[in-house]
Amino acid sequence: MEYNYIAIEGTVGAGKTTLATRIANDYNGKLVLEEFEGDKNPFLPKFYKEPEKYSFQVEMTFLALRFQQLKDKLANLDLFHDFIISDYYVAKSLIFSRNNLQEDEYDLFARFFNIIFSNMPKPELLVYLYSDVDRLQYNIRKRGRSYEQEIPDAYLENIQQGYFDFIRQEQGNMRILMLDTNKLDFVANEKDYQMIMDAINQPYDIGLHRVTF
Repeated sequence: MEYNYIAIEGTVGAGKTTLATRIANDYNGKLVLEEFEGDKNPFLPKFYKEPEKYSFQVEMTFLALRFQQLKDKLANLDLFHDFIISDYYVAKSLIFSRNNLQEDEYDLFARFFNIIFSNMPKPELLVYLYSDVDRLQYNIRKRGRSYEQEIPDAYLENIQQGYFDFIRQEQGNMRILMLDTNKLDFVANEKDYQMIMDAINQPYDIGLHRVTF
């Protein structure tokens, strides 16, 4: 593996967890998965039903969970793994909160975020999985989480745009690989998975690199 710390990102339903898990298993990586179900963030199902009421609670809970988890997991690479791979990057807290919070709530949230973010390590490679909204909705329906089934297209489009804005802002500061996965099925098709791995395991310079399959 070319990098010591890789983060896989993408909008809801992009396949982040599936890909990160497969890579960790195949390449002896230490896997860090976002904790968001069950009692980890009890506000999430409520948020999808009443977003205006629960947006601040859900974003603050996510921020605390992500910070604590990455602080614990990224401190040291253990002797039994060759690299670290995560299915999220902590900056997603700012992306989602900008979309979900009112302006005054966002300003308060951003103050907390910036304090935490300054102390967090950056991945050596950030991989963004791009899929259009129709494909995202198909993936969401397929995995069958009940509280996700009524996510509107507009919400996914806004989150996707938030990622684009973040990538545009950060492309001069880190290695970012954007993979267009609309025509791929890296779960069922081994060739598709290998094409993704060939793209990921390249010695990229700082900046944005786009790959369309």
